[in-house]
Amino acid sequence: MKNQVSTIYKQAERFAEITKTAIITGNISRAKKCLALAEQLLITGSNETKIAISNVYLFSVSSFMELRHCSISNLFPKSLKAEYIKQINTSGV
Repeated sequence: MKNQVSTIYKQAERFAEITKTAIITGNISRAKKCLALAEQLLITGSNETKIAISNVYLFSVSSFMELRHCSISNLFPKSLKAEYIKQINTSGV
């Protein structure tokens, strides 16, 4: 059970790593599927799930994409993009 993911936050972190790997390797269709799943979790998940997707997954993926100058607006679904914009406005960046 060495690879067992213990908390929802660790799961969100691992999910972000999978998404970033898909982007790095050029597998944009897989990256879009991951982002669509994250979107679905953000909309229909429990409160804790929504927080994990927003604070762990979205922060990790968006930071990664910005550092590599990837176009976020083309990949992020509507709700994820709205949450991303909310985070940027809150942070004062």
